[in-house]
Amino acid sequence: MLFFMTSFNLILPELNEFISRLGGEGIKGLIITVFTISAAISRPFSGKLSDYIGRKKVMYFGIAVSMLVCLLYPLSHTIYFFLILRFLHGFSAGFMPTGATALITDLLPSEKRGVGMGLWGTFISLGIGIGQSLSFLTVKWFGLNGMFMFASGLAVISIIISFNVQETLANKQKFQAKQLMVKWTDVFEPYVLPAAMVMFLSAICSGIIFVLSADVSTFLHLENKGWFFMFYVVSTILVRLFTGKLSDVFGRRETLVLGMILLIVSMIIIGFSKDVLMYTIGSIVFGFATGISSPTLFAWTADLSHIDRRGVGSGTMFIALELGIMSGSLSTSLFYDNSIDTVLPTFIIGAISAFSALIYLLWHLKYRNSNS
Repeated sequence: MLFFMTSFNLILPELNEFISRLGGEGIKGLIITVFTISAAISRPFSGKLSDYIGRKKVMYFGIAVSMLVCLLYPLSHTIYFFLILRFLHGFSAGFMPTGATALITDLLPSEKRGVGMGLWGTFISLGIGIGQSLSFLTVKWFGLNGMFMFASGLAVISIIISFNVQETLANKQKFQAKQLMVKWTDVFEPYVLPAAMVMFLSAICSGIIFVLSADVSTFLHLENKGWFFMFYVVSTILVRLFTGKLSDVFGRRETLVLGMILLIVSMIIIGFSKDVLMYTIGSIVFGFATGISSPTLFAWTADLSHIDRRGVGSGTMFIALELGIMSGSLSTSLFYDNSIDTVLPTFIIGAISAFSALIYLLWHLKYRNSNS
């Protein structure tokens, strides 16, 4: 997962400029939106297939798509072809993490899910941070085409490493076309709705960050567009290492309340940032927030999922993640006009969504039992 996440995050900081060169400066939000749409569409299929044909085959497909699409990006000479590639690239995120998360859930004992998901999430965050931080240097040394090829190479490493991962699905079936017939029960696992609701509302903040962090870095005269993620990844990893047992001890929802409060604070700080110091502090607080909430959400999902529907359960969670990121990225099209003056209103939207998640958690704590 580390190499996979590094692969597709490596190219993200440069895509705003890439689409601007093609004449798409006003539709930067679509870079994330079309990616998340295809990722969300693919979740029901990947979740169902991981419960039938095995976790690893689903993972292989996702990595292979990422490897191929990264090689095709240099051929983008029109906005339409570029957006088609972004759409196809989303299928990689729809398959690989779904199969891998179901596999991890199989391995973890219930009393150690918070710790295990914290470690799992650490490598996901590390991939995001390393990828976005290395983007500037990769382009500087090897150019844009070299960056895309490097990203594809990282996906190759990921698939090679995964050969040594042991399959955890006990009763695998051979692939059949009828397995692609998806019903509503294959799309949505109702038991994980509480965790999915919080994931959706908090992921709106991530969608805003993914679209605007590169531009905000430019406004603050930072040459490295991955500046935000350099500090984010350090803070989120430190939090995951030292607070991995927090939700196992104090409870999933109680821990998430703290995470949402920090998320609200981070959105406000980033929105008001007029200098590098404040922007950096905002990235650190955002790292604290996601370092606490992300592994807790996945552990809560594992608690709520039926043992025979863990693939669908993790798929439901990722659909909520993608819908949240898509909503956040689309909000930039409504409130952001490529000027620094419209950064604050956009991040206020993120703060409001995180506040909504906080209110939902407080309501759930008061009126619902932990397994409802």
